[in-house]
Amino acid sequence: MTSQQQKSASLQDAIWNGVYDEADSYLIQYPRLSYLPFLLPRLHAFFTSFLIDPTAAPHEGWFSYEDVPLKWHYPLGLLYDLFSGAPPAQTNGSDHDHSPLRQDPATLPWRLTLHFTDWPGEQLVQPDTEGKVLHDAFINSVKEADFLRNGTAKGIMSLSKDDSTQLWAAVQEHKRSAFDPIFQKLLYAQGAPLRHIPLKIYLPSSPSASEPSSGHLRVVQSLITPFFQGTKEPQTLGMALHTLLPTLFPSRRTPILAKPVLHGAVVPMSSQVEGLLREAAYLDGWLHLGLVMIS
Repeated sequence: MTSQQQKSASLQDAIWNGVYDEADSYLIQYPRLSYLPFLLPRLHAFFTSFLIDPTAAPHEGWFSYEDVPLKWHYPLGLLYDLFSGAPPAQTNGSDHDHSPLRQDPATLPWRLTLHFTDWPGEQLVQPDTEGKVLHDAFINSVKEADFLRNGTAKGIMSLSKDDSTQLWAAVQEHKRSAFDPIFQKLLYAQGAPLRHIPLKIYLPSSPSASEPSSGHLRVVQSLITPFFQGTKEPQTLGMALHTLLPTLFPSRRTPILAKPVLHGAVVPMSSQVEGLLREAAYLDGWLHLGLVMIS
């Protein structure tokens, strides 16, 4: 029996024996810094009995929210900030406020749909069985951030095999004690001041030929220096946003049309970008910034 015949027979069996039912929900508290594909093995095991095609492999799973395929190489926290519609937490406006941020319980849980068929090839690159595609996507992002910070990617390229293995294992296992020593080596690799701040800003965008469905984003990035335009004045987030998006941020000090959101919280415009990078970068070394429009 061919593979297609097996799938057809499986579908016919499911129809013949089917009753009105739907898969049980799978509830999990998952780190904002981590990546959805790491969940696929356990989710596949949980949902196997509900699959129309029981031969589907774990790496063939993909997630959507309100029919929008979610980019698996984006950190979960970034995806949540961009698509959930949940209001960001508000700080007291102080750059030194480190109190825990609490998500509004009314917006939880975030309900995602997991698919094991009909891969959206026009919007998502498909991972492989061994996880090499996910690994390479992460490492390439780390290399790009390293190059922006130091003008060279020697930091990540010169890591020993043990350090490289430890870094990836720490990301997979969400183990901070193993991650921090390697990340500090990258952040301070050259022992010199940072050249640029790895910063990406995600904006809702109109449909395009490459992304004709809803949920499309435009990613804005440029060379952001730790100091403002060749001066000795530390560059603030407000300065950077005014430079990159002057229409949305006509003021360097006050959010008028939009608010910057990082890790689920509104970031004060007075925050220094270098400080943000050192304290609040994602695991790939980037500041991934979402925007919330002010109504």
